[in-house]
Amino acid sequence: MTSEIEKICIDKGMRMTEQRRVIARVLSEADDHPDVEEVYRRSTNIDPHISIATVYRTVRLFEEAGILERHDFRDGRSRYEPVSEEHHDHLIDIESGEVIEFNDEEIEALQDAIAKRLGYKLVDHRLELYGTKIKS
Repeated sequence: MTSEIEKICIDKGMRMTEQRRVIARVLSEADDHPDVEEVYRRSTNIDPHISIATVYRTVRLFEEAGILERHDFRDGRSRYEPVSEEHHDHLIDIESGEVIEFNDEEIEALQDAIAKRLGYKLVDHRLELYGTKIKS
């Protein structure tokens, strides 16, 4: 079965080696925002011959091709997710590292209003909120 990222790579005319297919599958199946080390760990569970250098090169290739988006969530690691047509923001738990994706229409409207008030039309933005769980 062809993964979503692999399909995008093929559509872009990229050469897909078996190792790239594995990495594409791992990234397509991720429901979190893995860093390269985690992508490597998951990939070697499928193909133990994949090197960390191959994962780094492949992730960089996918990022440069506009297939992956890199995030730096202040934990010293670059994390990745597939580029999405649908906009979303992130809430990062600074204790656990969990990343929660969300979309809030009020925040979107407020950002547009602020840009307009300052004389701009908003064309893109990225919102990252950092917090800790409220202990009850």
